[in-house]
Amino acid sequence: MRRPAHLRLVPVAAATWSAGAVAILTPAAAPAIAAGLWIVALTAVGMTAASRRRSRVVPVIVALALAGAAVAASHVALTAPVRGAAAGFAIEAGRVIDVEATVIGKVERRAGGSLAFDARATRITAGSRALEAAVDIVVRVDPADIERGGAVDVGAVIVARGTAAEARPGERAAFVLWASRGVEVVGPPAGAMAVAADLRHGLVAAVAGLPGEGAGLVPGLAVGDTSAVSPDLDVAMKQSSLSHLTAVSGANCALVVGIAFAVTAALGGSRGARVIVGLAVLGGFVLLVTPEPSVVRAAGMASIAMLAVLLGRTGAGLAMLALAVAVLLALDPWLSASLGFALSVVATASLLLLARPLAEGLGRAMPRPLALSLSIPLAAQLACGPLLVLIDPRVPLYGVAANLLAGPAAPVATVVGLAACLAAPLPLLQAGLAGLAWLPASWIAATATTVTALPAGMVPWFEGWAGALALTAVGAAVAVAIAVRRGPGRARLLLRGTSLALVATVTGVALGGGALSTVAGRWTLPADWSILACDIGQGDAVLLRSAGSVALVDTGPDPAALSACLARAGIDRIDLLALTHFDLDHSGGIAAVVGRVGTVIHGPPDDDGRVAIASLVAAGAHSVEASAGVSGSLGEARWRVLWPAAGSRAFAPGNDASVVLDVRGGGIPAILLLGDLSASPQRVLEASGALVPPYAVVKVAHHGSGDQDAGLYASAAPSLALITVGAGNDYGHPRDTILAVLEDLGAQVTRTDLHGIVTVAESAAGLRVWREREDRVGGRR
Repeated sequence: MRRPAHLRLVPVAAATWSAGAVAILTPAAAPAIAAGLWIVALTAVGMTAASRRRSRVVPVIVALALAGAAVAASHVALTAPVRGAAAGFAIEAGRVIDVEATVIGKVERRAGGSLAFDARATRITAGSRALEAAVDIVVRVDPADIERGGAVDVGAVIVARGTAAEARPGERAAFVLWASRGVEVVGPPAGAMAVAADLRHGLVAAVAGLPGEGAGLVPGLAVGDTSAVSPDLDVAMKQSSLSHLTAVSGANCALVVGIAFAVTAALGGSRGARVIVGLAVLGGFVLLVTPEPSVVRAAGMASIAMLAVLLGRTGAGLAMLALAVAVLLALDPWLSASLGFALSVVATASLLLLARPLAEGLGRAMPRPLALSLSIPLAAQLACGPLLVLIDPRVPLYGVAANLLAGPAAPVATVVGLAACLAAPLPLLQAGLAGLAWLPASWIAATATTVTALPAGMVPWFEGWAGALALTAVGAAVAVAIAVRRGPGRARLLLRGTSLALVATVTGVALGGGALSTVAGRWTLPADWSILACDIGQGDAVLLRSAGSVALVDTGPDPAALSACLARAGIDRIDLLALTHFDLDHSGGIAAVVGRVGTVIHGPPDDDGRVAIASLVAAGAHSVEASAGVSGSLGEARWRVLWPAAGSRAFAPGNDASVVLDVRGGGIPAILLLGDLSASPQRVLEASGALVPPYAVVKVAHHGSGDQDAGLYASAAPSLALITVGAGNDYGHPRDTILAVLEDLGAQVTRTDLHGIVTVAESAAGLRVWREREDRVGGRR
């Protein structure tokens, strides 16, 4: 009867999670939802108190579930007026605003090269008006626009200047601030926050001189600081299912608390002393690594676990997890929409419920130690896979094997790396410990890169919720097939047979669909395309083809996504690679084409750009820095660079120095590719007389941002406007302003976020446009 007892709090967590999710998605209805739940909860409490039944377990659980749900909804209802007022003031201002805020989340680099961090706003100023409001926001900023660059850290006080945009439904942030006018640090972190920041930065500096990818991985494994992890290793860690090792969560908290318990016990401390020391150490650890959702969940779980130790009731893992989830969601309902929080909870639950049955099942076919080692990553992958395909509809084929190889090294790197972090006052000791942590970290990095390089490492899967449900079914069937004991029983044979048949059927369909979207995909595309826009998310990757020669304009943010597009189009060799500039959403996929490029033309390079170009040249490419007037041929077509002006230094490397190309002839309809040019250089380009209109196709600048010059598009007179943009992107691209400009010009608009891959061919009757899918909004073609 122990297991049912441990399941009793699961409905409480589920109800709190559901109510929190509904409330944050419909904040206007949160007061009514909260009031209704409180009425029902109090009624349930009264009925339970008046009941004469001997067992009141079920009524108590129902009452607790309703109370948890009511608390979560009430939290949203109480904060909704302030959040709504702040968002309305910031967005309706319609101009640049100043926001005074304190940084509360670590700074992370996004695919487009911008930085993002969570902050707690205290004052919002728009012209002569000001609003005092304590709300959470997200700040997005270009690294070059941060004054006193490295000082933005958790606890820093800043003033951010820019324009506000709506946050996505369900986000904790009241609004998103695009700090186009910069971020000024007016006060560095203070007190404990300053100490924690110095320790993290000290660890990053201590490993900076160590060789290889493992050096940058040490801070990530020890304290969750991934700032030194290279983009290539970051991709490899994700594709090999090892990225969880740098997301500080339950394993790290367990190690820290376990060490604290062991040391206190060795010093003769009582059970209560061990718990007190463990809680203190855990609090310091959370402060050191910053309170990310997974860390908060893990810390809550560990705190409740220590309470169970103090009370002498250990082992009720699932009950402790459910209680931790319910408490955390009641205190912070916005966690209910956090995928990181969901993954953390699901992974923990899978280890509690699945690991032992899987180990027992695997133990019937292999040595028990190997079965135990294999059961943990297998349980986590089976449980987390359905959530991960919502982000990336691909399944890592070698994820379990990678975790099996890297798993033993992770605790060593974490503990030694954390010791190196805390040894900052003793530089010599810190350097020695950092060197020791580098060894297991390098093993993990080598595992990730080796596994990623294996063929068919990422298996394409169904997209969206259909894919998540399909993978859930496959995971359940795999678990049943392994865990159900073998024997002559008819029911067992039927259950195992059904599970194996389900796995074979769903996997076969998925692999078949994956083949059609990659290696066999060329059969699903028009054979005569001359322009093909890849659907690679928020970024640019446009193929041009003439007489068998192929050009690629930018590579998008992700090598895997670009590789899939090239495979589907049947492209093995890139005769001409044009890198308009070196933001990650335009150059992050370079690894997919290294060794396959003949000539690369590029805009003014920054430091990252020089490294990227060097890698292409080392693999056999010829490099040319592009400027206005540079031209060449592609098969029977001609290409010409219109921007940037030769010798001009008016615009620094980046968006406004993007290479602008005019390509036409040889079967390619006249196309103008505008990179990420903003309105100011667009006006200069239009005035230069370099355009040769009309253009059949214009690749709209900067994914359809609002910073555009209508005059340039009027001069280009496009028949077709191609917008390369990611679905549900955080930037609000494409903006209504540029869509209105294109509509007024009578241009047909096609978008990769709505239409997927887009191809264009030239015929005697005009342009022939093919779209992979119909418009998701309105069903337009």
